[in-house]
Amino acid sequence: MAKTSWPQAYAYVRQSEGGNDDDKSDSGGRTSRGITQSEYDAWCKLNKSPSGDVWKASEATIQAIYYNQYWQPYCDALPAGIDYEFFDMSVNMGPREATIILQRTIGVTADGHFGVTTMAAVRTQVNLKAFLDKLTTQRNAFYVELAREQPKDRKFLKGWQNRDNAAELNAQRIASAQQNALVLAKVG
Repeated sequence: MAKTSWPQAYAYVRQSEGGNDDDKSDSGGRTSRGITQSEYDAWCKLNKSPSGDVWKASEATIQAIYYNQYWQPYCDALPAGIDYEFFDMSVNMGPREATIILQRTIGVTADGHFGVTTMAAVRTQVNLKAFLDKLTTQRNAFYVELAREQPKDRKFLKGWQNRDNAAELNAQRIASAQQNALVLAKVG
């Protein structure tokens, strides 16, 4: 379980989220680097800082929102690679839905509550590639269903699926880098 995944996971998510967007058909509304205007306003209020246009938010603020809202409290306790996948899903579909998809993947009751049962089941995953393949299948199924239920979201489906596939590869990279670092630490 590695805190060291955070910098790379953040870089991957920021790349996936892009820059500024104000697509009227996107339920997120005005967004900058994946953070919605309403989320930014709430963050500013909680931190007693002046609010403003999310497009002008500092990169440090965007990173702090991601870390506190989506990385914490679970990702540091998850295996490398899975931490990033859960973080990416939490950002893109919300933490509750991300938890449900993770629970379906590991075969525990999919109730949206990330507790000790979910954590224990995730930590016992031994075949990371098989787990990530199954997780990507679950993510894609969620987006297909969402596009079916919400016709206005159909235009986003291909992009979501591309993101899911890229996330699986990025998770494998993070896990591999972490494994290599552990091997080097033992040798050194």
